[in-house]
Amino acid sequence: MSSTGIEPIDRAIAILQRVAEDTGVPRNIRRAATESMKILKDQSLTPGLRAANAVSILEEVSQDPNMPLFARTAIWQAISLLEQVKD
Repeated sequence: MSSTGIEPIDRAIAILQRVAEDTGVPRNIRRAATESMKILKDQSLTPGLRAANAVSILEEVSQDPNMPLFARTAIWQAISLLEQVKD
């Protein structure tokens, strides 16, 4: 892992992009993925803060019982990557 935490953020964005673009995923979950990506791309915040804010949104939506299993797995994968990011 790079010391800046950029690589895990980029990988998480790629995962969230797939969830956000999948029309089989409920709208609220796609919206949370999109919102998380926007936060992760916000260069005005430190990588650790961006990751923490995105994890907060993703953890909340990961409990949604309507989420397809593959989307839940992808969200958990993104959370796992983002939890590695430190300032």
